[in-house]
Amino acid sequence: MFWQQLINGISVGSIYALLAVGYALIYSLLNFTNFAHAITVTIAAFGCFWFQFLVSQSLPIGLLAGILSAIITGIFIELLAYRPLLIKKARRLYLMIVGLGVSILCENLMIIIFTGRVRVYPVNFADISVNIFGTSTGLIDVIILVVSLLALLCVELYIERTRTGLAIRSSAFNLEATALMGVNTNRLILTVFIIAGLLAGVAGVLLGAKYTTYTSLGTYMTNKAFIAAVVGGLGSLPGAVLGALLLGVAESFVSAYISTAFRDLFAYCILIVILLIRPSGLMGKADGDKA
Repeated sequence: MFWQQLINGISVGSIYALLAVGYALIYSLLNFTNFAHAITVTIAAFGCFWFQFLVSQSLPIGLLAGILSAIITGIFIELLAYRPLLIKKARRLYLMIVGLGVSILCENLMIIIFTGRVRVYPVNFADISVNIFGTSTGLIDVIILVVSLLALLCVELYIERTRTGLAIRSSAFNLEATALMGVNTNRLILTVFIIAGLLAGVAGVLLGAKYTTYTSLGTYMTNKAFIAAVVGGLGSLPGAVLGALLLGVAESFVSAYISTAFRDLFAYCILIVILLIRPSGLMGKADGDKA
C-alpha cells in the first residue's frame, strides 16, 4: 500500500512538475503568471486523442502530435495575446487578465466544438500493471515518470548548456540589461513559450493516457501545478520540481489514508500556509532578487 501510493504520488507529481516548470520559466523572465497555460494542456490532450482516433493508435506518435499542437498553441498565445501588451509595456496584471481570458474563451470554444463528453485514448496502457518493490503498479505510472524525467532533463540541459539557455538565465536576472547586450528578447520570450508549450504538451498527453480527456482537464491540473510552483518558489525551476513532487506525494497519501475528499482541501491549505509563512516559497528568492 505504501509503495503503491508513493509511486502514484511521484507519477502525479512529475506531471505537476512539467507544468510548474513552465509556469516558473515564464515568471522568471516576465514576472507574471501565464494563466493561458491551462488551455495548452487541454489542446495537447485532445490533439493526441484525435491523432490516435483518426490516424494511428501509436501512443508515442500521438505524444509527438500532442506536443506539436501544444507548441503551436503556445506560439499563438505569445504572439497574439501577450506580445502586443509587452510592446506597449502594459502592467503585468493586464497580462494575467488576458491570459485568464484566453484560457476561458478557448475552453468554452472547445466545449461548443467537442461537447463536455469524456474521451478515452484508444491506446493508453491503463489496464497493464508491473511489479515494483513487490507492489502491483500501473505501467502508465512508470511511463509517466520516465517520460517526465526525460523531458525535464532535456530542458535542464538546454538551459544550462546552450547559448540560448545562457540568455534565458541572464534575462531571469534582468531582461532589459540582456536586451542592451544585443540579445533579441522577443525571440527569447517566444523560445520560453515554446519550451513551456512542449512541457505542457507532454503533461497533457500523459494526463489523457492516465485518466481521460475532457475540456476542463487543463484548468484542473494547472491549478495544482500553480500551487506547486508557488510552494517551490515562483521563478525557481528546482523549486517548481520540488514543490510538484511534494504536492503529488502528499495528495496521494491523503487520498489513501484519510479521504479523497480532503485531497484538494489539503493542497490549498498548503498554499495558504506557505504564503503566510514563506511567501517566496521553499526555494524562491525575495522580490527584487529574482532568478
